[in-house]
Amino acid sequence: MVHVSSHGAKDGSEEAFDYRGNPPDKSKTGGWLGAGLILGSELSERICVMGISMNLVTYLVQDLHISSAKSATISTNFMGTLNLLGLLGGFLADAKLGRYKMVAISASVTALGVLLLTVATTIPSMRPPLCDDYRRQHHQCVEANGHQLALLYVALYTIALGGGGIKSNVSGFGSDQFDTSDPKEEKQMIFFFNRFYFSISIGSLFAVIALVYVQDNVGRGWGYGISAATMVVAAVVLLCGTKLYRYKKPKGSPFTVIWRVCFLSWKKRKESYPPHPSLLNGFDNTTVPHTERLKCLDKAAIVVNEDKSSRGSKEDPWIVSTVTQVEEVKLVVKLIPIWATNILFWTIYSQMTTFTVEQATFMDRKIGSFKIPSGSYSTFLFLTILLFTSLNERVFVPLARRLTKNPQGITSLQRIGIGLVFAMAAMAAAAVIENARREAAVTHNTRISAFWLIPQYFLVGAGEAFGYVGQLEFFIREAPERMKSMSTGLFLSTISMGFYVSSLLVSLVDKVTHKRWLRSNLNKGRLNYFYWLLVVLGALNFLIFLVFAMRHQYKAGVISVGNSDDSVEKEMAMEKENEKEKKTEFELKDIP
Repeated sequence: MVHVSSHGAKDGSEEAFDYRGNPPDKSKTGGWLGAGLILGSELSERICVMGISMNLVTYLVQDLHISSAKSATISTNFMGTLNLLGLLGGFLADAKLGRYKMVAISASVTALGVLLLTVATTIPSMRPPLCDDYRRQHHQCVEANGHQLALLYVALYTIALGGGGIKSNVSGFGSDQFDTSDPKEEKQMIFFFNRFYFSISIGSLFAVIALVYVQDNVGRGWGYGISAATMVVAAVVLLCGTKLYRYKKPKGSPFTVIWRVCFLSWKKRKESYPPHPSLLNGFDNTTVPHTERLKCLDKAAIVVNEDKSSRGSKEDPWIVSTVTQVEEVKLVVKLIPIWATNILFWTIYSQMTTFTVEQATFMDRKIGSFKIPSGSYSTFLFLTILLFTSLNERVFVPLARRLTKNPQGITSLQRIGIGLVFAMAAMAAAAVIENARREAAVTHNTRISAFWLIPQYFLVGAGEAFGYVGQLEFFIREAPERMKSMSTGLFLSTISMGFYVSSLLVSLVDKVTHKRWLRSNLNKGRLNYFYWLLVVLGALNFLIFLVFAMRHQYKAGVISVGNSDDSVEKEMAMEKENEKEKKTEFELKDIP
């Protein structure tokens, strides 16, 4: 099979090919045409997932009579698992299947899951007896049993399996459609992640306006049936565009490379470092520049005496690693601190799909005679995301580019930091509004307008517009090329852990406060205290993030302020030539 380089040699990128395995014709493959068709799968996945998650708590509380705290845990566990399974999807794509096959299979699995959910919410026997307002207020409703929840759980986690596979690969597959060695396509690539998130936010907006309304006023089955049909159409469109895509060949399991380098560096921990890194195995042929950070991992590339005596040992990855493999693992390790400090952002975000929706049910949602569904107030979240992603591309980034002379405008870590600040502000606003809502309900027996929820939706939406794009860009661009899907899965696991941490916090707060803060009847609880707790945790997390962000060194070639591509390439070539000369000097000294 003949391949052609899509990204050039300067960053050690993978080679690209068309559906027949030949060098791709840029006029007929890739670019925005291919990327646009690929985005259809993520658009449909977002319609399905948002249509479910934004209204799931309402269904669990009102139809299945499950407590607010338990319903929030079920919802966040579903979203957490969906994003965690992105790691599995990324692993399978990088190791064997490739991104295209993984997205196609995952879209089919997601469609099956939504069909099962349609059945689970339509069959009357899958729900407990109806409960009137009097029994609901006195907690006398019959809760759904395990038998009734079984099909619901099967449907939700089938969707999670498919959704994880789509999420971890669709952005990487989309970015594969651009050749970053081509200045024109490099410029398009800079805006890809912004437009990617803009398009899926459109899907989210449709879900919370149209699908949530259909679910609440027409029937759950109709709402989920529309989602299933959308997913089937997306899978068909993806397959129809097969001839228009550029593909990357999977390079084998990235986890094997990581484990091997860690194992060999531990095994050779007592070995002395060579007098110069140019004596490490595979230094001359490395596609990733050698760095001094995490130097302990360099020991995996040391060729010891018994290795030299073993025939072919330098080609045996279980005897000695190459500098390329070691540097790839270093890149992954450097992602971990940023990964850890982004978890709390998604813990805060998860409140928008759980307790904020519950807040809306206890507020005045009427406009004249029309009553807005609780889940539809998330419309303001996605409108804000669309607003800020548009402003990022048309205002903030061009302005920042002029000021910083950086092609990206603001770096991915700066985007993430802005997102974390907005998230803290959102929880502070939520705490103030919840306190006012509770005071009005308890003291004056009145309901304030649910439109008071707009500030927290606005601040979280602004934070997500910066944070999501920054995190996605960071994890894809900072990761080794061969591990792009796995790195996207790592980013998704950040979202996953955020939802799991939310579930853990709810359980801990419920236990420590003896169920006084978080109650099904919010008027008898103190949800505002829980929000203030998140503000404090967010502030501590932000300080830790700043420490790691200021110490982070960007991957070579990602940030090149004030340098042209040619000058960077020449500088790297000269540096490599100098290293070769030094290596020759050291080898001559060893000759008796």
